[in-house]
Amino acid sequence: MIASKTPKFLILFLILALAGAVVVAGCGGGGSSSSEATTEEAAPPAEEGEEEPAEEEAESEKAPAEEGEEEAGAGESALLTEGKTVFTTNCGSCHTLKEAGTSGEIGPNLDELEPSLATVEHQVINGGGPMPAFGNEGILKPNEIKAVATYVSSVAGTE
Repeated sequence: MIASKTPKFLILFLILALAGAVVVAGCGGGGSSSSEATTEEAAPPAEEGEEEPAEEEAESEKAPAEEGEEEAGAGESALLTEGKTVFTTNCGSCHTLKEAGTSGEIGPNLDELEPSLATVEHQVINGGGPMPAFGNEGILKPNEIKAVATYVSSVAGTE
């Protein structure tokens, strides 16, 4: 009698372990891939920064207010680019966001939800339901959370 229960228990345990692994992998549970992608994406803005002195010489006649607005726009553009990379790497398998080209169906459709910056930051940090707490579990760094929250809140529902 004991011998017949052991294989059933072992099979049930293996099925549950496999199901858990699929859920974690499907929701971007690996932290190492996000830091690699972020490192790769961080290089192009540095290259752009190296080219800026030539652009600044050509545009040296601009008013100081215009220069400040342009720098803010460039910084926001880099933040949105990093946010898109973080999103596609960690969130796109579960969420639909047309601008990112993702169509996940586990989490809410972000184009329909159109969440605010504060809502996205809170949800990414704390998680909820099947979504991991990317901030509290140390999966994403604070700058990555800010980037993905800025990206999602800026582009959700725009296409």
